[in-house]
Amino acid sequence: MEEASIYQRLQVIVCDVFDEDSICVTPQLSARDVDGWDSLAHIRLILSVERAFHVRFSTAEIGRLETMGDLVELIKAHC
Repeated sequence: MEEASIYQRLQVIVCDVFDEDSICVTPQLSARDVDGWDSLAHIRLILSVERAFHVRFSTAEIGRLETMGDLVELIKAHC
């Protein structure tokens, strides 16, 4: 799966999870950049990503995520 395609899909997912259309998903985007990105929102985001990409991440993999770039690399590794 191409990286650009992953970012496009993540853009839709992130805007939906946080109910905010102005968020721009970039490789550097992290939880501290988005208002309301708390632990519950993080779980909702990960579950939405797993459903959208038909993948499952381990707890250890999720714990290592720091940026959207990390998430994209993880998705690529599973697809």
